[in-house]
Amino acid sequence: MTPCYCCSGLSFESCCEPFLLGDKSPETAEQLMRSRYSAYVEADVRYILKTTHPSKRKYYSAASIKKWATSSKWIKLEVITTEKGSSADDKGTVTFKAYYSNEENLSVVHHEHSYFVKEKGIWFFLEGEVKE
Repeated sequence: MTPCYCCSGLSFESCCEPFLLGDKSPETAEQLMRSRYSAYVEADVRYILKTTHPSKRKYYSAASIKKWATSSKWIKLEVITTEKGSSADDKGTVTFKAYYSNEENLSVVHHEHSYFVKEKGIWFFLEGEVKE
């Protein structure tokens, strides 16, 4: 079994893969964020766009998502904090650091505070605030 890209300690098959395949839906904001990270590792543009709130999708280009996903070597995900975002909530935030190497083979840390909303039982990424 392959360790999950999201660094949950679970196997990919039992953690994020069912979300990417559409067999399950994330129950929490953190699960959604972790599965979106795994989608970047897998360059699953469809999942990234599908899990972005419909009102925000127009701001994202499938081509630019694909380019970033495939030109980066994803190293690890570190969840810093999660506020709300449980299965009983309809809003939540997750602060995380995604470590990767870029096209120039330079190490990069993407530090973000992400906002999530749940509508009709489905979690969506709303927007992110990049931290310095």
